[in-house]
Amino acid sequence: MFSKIKAIKDLRNQAKQMQNQLSTIMIEGSFHNKVVIKMDGNQQILSVSIADELLTNKQKLEEAVKEAFQDAMKKMQKELASKMKDMGGLDALKNLGL
Repeated sequence: MFSKIKAIKDLRNQAKQMQNQLSTIMIEGSFHNKVVIKMDGNQQILSVSIADELLTNKQKLEEAVKEAFQDAMKKMQKELASKMKDMGGLDALKNLGL
């Protein structure tokens, strides 16, 4: 019983530590450097830059924004997976019998 309570506390501490680390991660996704999206580890968009040449073609702009966002999300997923691995993954769940 007490070992499960300790495991829950450890898991909570691990989650807080992970959340603190996430706020320091900065990822940049782009589409040919014409649209650049910067986001943090909490997946909050910090900035969007758009090249002037895309402002006259709505369809190209929409596609470029979509591609830049997808690039940022792929990079973010890789970074988050790496951070989880560095922190031991979800080993604390094993102590709960899950």
